[in-house]
Amino acid sequence: MSSTTAHSVVEPGRYLRFFAGAVVVVYALVTMIPLVWIFITGFKTPQDSISYPPKVIFEPSLEGYVNLFTTRTRQTPDYMATLPPPETWYDELVRSRQMVIAGPSKFGERFMNSIIIGFGSTFLSVFLGTLAAYAFSRFRIPLADDLLFFILSTRMMPPIAVAIPIFLMYRTVGLSDTHLGMIILYTTVNVSLAVWLLKGFVDEIPREYEEAALIDGYTRFQAFVKVVLPQMATGIAATAIFCLIFAWNEYAFALLLTSGTAQTAPPFIPTIIGEGGLDWPAIGAGVTLFLLPVLVFTILLRKHLLRGITFGAVRK
Repeated sequence: MSSTTAHSVVEPGRYLRFFAGAVVVVYALVTMIPLVWIFITGFKTPQDSISYPPKVIFEPSLEGYVNLFTTRTRQTPDYMATLPPPETWYDELVRSRQMVIAGPSKFGERFMNSIIIGFGSTFLSVFLGTLAAYAFSRFRIPLADDLLFFILSTRMMPPIAVAIPIFLMYRTVGLSDTHLGMIILYTTVNVSLAVWLLKGFVDEIPREYEEAALIDGYTRFQAFVKVVLPQMATGIAATAIFCLIFAWNEYAFALLLTSGTAQTAPPFIPTIIGEGGLDWPAIGAGVTLFLLPVLVFTILLRKHLLRGITFGAVRK
């Protein structure tokens, strides 16, 4: 008797799965190399960070993080001899370079500006995008397709192309170098992406869910909040991540429209100057800390990204 083994035409074979897994692992390792290098640079000394050939094995140092959060001044040996013994380890580290701490740096302020502007614009983009996506999906809107194309067309033009007109407009209305101005600008850029992404998720939610809620006595708004929004959690999470990444990493507008009060971390980090040039350990430390909020935000929303978009059933 001959036995046959059932084989699914949909499920890939063992060798194909092994090849696909190997490709994913290699791609992940290659893309992680720059991030790992930035991370370890933050724990190098300035000499080790510019050594050639590059040092992979080195003695870790927190000098980069100390330089990131402090402003230092070089002093003469005579002046250093008159100072009392250092009270903290970072004060001792700075004095070993014949310098003293003059005060805190501006990185903390710039980092907080990034949090306020990034998360503020993300919230507004997702909020407005959710309402607009629901309206386009559920109601009859004249010229809906044309309006959606117009909304999408705002993403086709590179932001730098309108930077000068926006700079002149913001200077006239007093929004230049303000948190509100940057939040409005980033929201304007991101809301088109939010509308298009979220509309696809709303279209996949059966209308019967809302009809059942309306029959049970819910208003349209109550049905939207209690029925539609929970099933849009996956789309809202994905859209929020994309909007935050753009607002968090944006450089051109932040460089042109801010200089002090509302300046974010991206244009500030490259200006960190050390002895004789850029302080690469401080830059590596700043980039590492700058990546953490987006990483944490993505991890917190990961369960929504992995869930199905629909769940439950229509009440009968």
